[in-house]
Amino acid sequence: MKRNRKALISALLLTLLAFQNVKGQESLKSEIENEVAEIELKVIQWRRDFHEHPELGNQEFRTAEIIAEHLKSLGLEVTEGVAKTGVVGLLKGAKEGPVIALRADMDALPVIERVDLPFKSEVKTIYNGSETGVMHACGHDSHMAILMGAAEILAKHRDELKGTVKFIFQPAEEGVFGEGIRFGADLMVAEGVLENPKVDVAFGLHINSQTPAGQIHYRPGPTMAGVDQFYITVKGKQTHGAYPWSGVDPVSTASQVVMGLNTIVSRNVKLIDQPAVVSVGSIHGGNRHNIIPEEVKLVGTIRTLGVEQRELVHRRIKEIAENIAKSAGATAEVLIEPGYPVTENDPALSAQMLPSLKEAAGDQNVIEKSVVMGSEDFSYFAREVPGLFFFLGGMAPSMKPEEAPAHHTPDFRIDESGFGLGVKVFCFLVLDYQNK
Repeated sequence: MKRNRKALISALLLTLLAFQNVKGQESLKSEIENEVAEIELKVIQWRRDFHEHPELGNQEFRTAEIIAEHLKSLGLEVTEGVAKTGVVGLLKGAKEGPVIALRADMDALPVIERVDLPFKSEVKTIYNGSETGVMHACGHDSHMAILMGAAEILAKHRDELKGTVKFIFQPAEEGVFGEGIRFGADLMVAEGVLENPKVDVAFGLHINSQTPAGQIHYRPGPTMAGVDQFYITVKGKQTHGAYPWSGVDPVSTASQVVMGLNTIVSRNVKLIDQPAVVSVGSIHGGNRHNIIPEEVKLVGTIRTLGVEQRELVHRRIKEIAENIAKSAGATAEVLIEPGYPVTENDPALSAQMLPSLKEAAGDQNVIEKSVVMGSEDFSYFAREVPGLFFFLGGMAPSMKPEEAPAHHTPDFRIDESGFGLGVKVFCFLVLDYQNK
């Protein structure tokens, strides 16, 4: 009888503790919602400053200095110069618990901005031998500002945090010009950003110009495609344009190679399982109207969502290019340069944190979407630890997605009304995971 009474008392105490914990969480989240409203204007101002002063990958010197100073002002342990120009801030809670990484990318793109904004970028640079503009044409300015806001709010509540939050501001997500250079998340992981202390889970977001502000889109499992680049050099025999029979024409051969590559997705890839993309983005050869050149170079991109699919596409590119060239009396040299892996959301983590997304945005505003054929180097973090990468709406609710300018274009623009939600969801993910 006494044993049963003790068991009953223990159960009641555990229930009471759990109830108190839930009530405490609700109270803390209510505080955070108020603080998000108070900080939103500051987040917008940070974003506009970054937008007006964009910097390309591994050149984010001004950007990194602003971020580092902000994190230091919050009392965080700050490490600078990570993977060239990255910044990492460490916030230690008062209680024991997991280590959670929150990530934002920092770099801009070589794009001339066309949007008429008071904080429009007028920055110019030389990229790949040509003068161009520099623009935050993918929303990384928003990502940094949102994470700075989350850091400020979470730092206020360090006494209530169970564990550690690692704020990762990552350079060069868009890549850097030049072959064989290691950069971005890949280099950060290699330098040990997920160690000391060892990260348990990683969360990241990407604002989207064609998703209504106030919405969150996510997907368990494969979410964004892996990416590779291919380089094909078709070599023939140079001759006078009036006497094509005297040479081997690499221009017509390269044209046939392009058409052949277009059959890989339509005839070799099992599209009912996973989509794939093979696109030729550049063809260069010759310098005069009446000279058939000696060689033509093709450059393209590959997007796949699985290891077997990736191997199939790589093999078929090589077979098609080499055999079409051979049939024309030419040769084809194929080089495939591996890029980012597939961005994979851990299914168990996605299910576990879905209530946090819904609590932050509202059930009706959290939508499971199909895969995205764009790629992301957050995949390097998610390959090492369970990760969740989701999309935050950045389109004015009055617009239609088909009318909203796409990412990486001169007309790209973001509606700032969704920034508060970005800050809030980062904070809720941290709190809920620490109290899992």
